Amino acid sequence: MFERILVPLDGSKVGEAALPVIEELVSKLSPELKVEVTLFRAVPSTHWIAAGELGAPVLYTEGELQRIKQAVTKYLDKAGEGLRSKGVTTKTMVAAGNPAVEILKAANEIGADLVAMSTHGRSGLSRLAFGSVTDKVLRQANVPVITVRAPEGTANQ
Repeated sequence: MFERILVPLDGSKVGEAALPVIEELVSKLSPELKVEVTLFRAVPSTHWIAAGELGAPVLYTEGELQRIKQAVTKYLDKAGEGLRSKGVTTKTMVAAGNPAVEILKAANEIGADLVAMSTHGRSGLSRLAFGSVTDKVLRQANVPVITVRAPEGTANQ
């Protein structure tokens, strides 16, 4: 059964669509089962700066990355309030790098039994242009992955 669940979030309302589903799932599991939910976010290790007419990727300094990770940890703590109010043990985890790669690494690292994530619901050219982190995780994960489509009206939030 699901004892360790990884929930990747991207900081958006769309990304948080999986949280109510996990709350409901956990509430239906046996009370004897101790479930631990790890709220995870991958942050970029680079940012773009203007260089003439083109931009260039620049690595964040260690200090900048630490500040970003602290802010993200606060966000994850707040996002987990609903789960904690239902007695679920939550942890937070932040990594820097490619989101799909880091999600897969985190799932292996915590020994996840399940990954639960939302999808932006992109298709066609939009999906091709932006890629799909969810699709990459679905195809490469070694554990079941639940995907939750965000409710109507949250697509751009």
